[in-house]
Amino acid sequence: MTDSYLTITAPCKGEYSEKRSKFLAFAFHVENTDEVKQWVGQYEREYYDARHVCYAYVLGHQRDQFRAVDNGEPSGTAGKPILGQLNKRELTNTLVIVVRYFGGIKLGTSGLQNAYKQATIMALDEANVEERTVDSKVTARFEYPLMNEVMRVVKEMNPRVLSQQFEMTCQIVLQIRQSEASLLQTRLEQIRGVAVETA
Repeated sequence: MTDSYLTITAPCKGEYSEKRSKFLAFAFHVENTDEVKQWVGQYEREYYDARHVCYAYVLGHQRDQFRAVDNGEPSGTAGKPILGQLNKRELTNTLVIVVRYFGGIKLGTSGLQNAYKQATIMALDEANVEERTVDSKVTARFEYPLMNEVMRVVKEMNPRVLSQQFEMTCQIVLQIRQSEASLLQTRLEQIRGVAVETA
């Protein structure tokens, strides 16, 4: 199981022309299918005069949610080449929309596939790609006298501190890479009197 993934950080675009047909590609970072629907709906409204608004997306750190939509183009000629480029770059949580303005000359199946692919490449070449980690949340509860021992583990393992509450009974909520979460939990549980939960 991998605990990191690649995604784009900000919207970017590219443009490709073939036999007077124009292909405008737009790439976005998305977290869920609701965001996909919002972007697609917005671009369908904005480019209402375009012949086709095709798209593909990949979601989830394991890249297990994906869809390719041809939107009236011959089956497999639009969504599939867009998705192919997302897969080639191993991107996830990424949506690419390609808007096509028909130029009057038919491109044929391979011509369409190539045009959607090239437009997608041009947009993704502009993208800022970032590696992000899949994190777990670790919550520790303990009595105040154990504070120094708990904080020593936190300092050594360097998780992100999301919240802390230090009274007679203390609680600290930490965020750490999934692959390091069980070690952090084990080390905290080795301190007698510390209760740990991982989410």
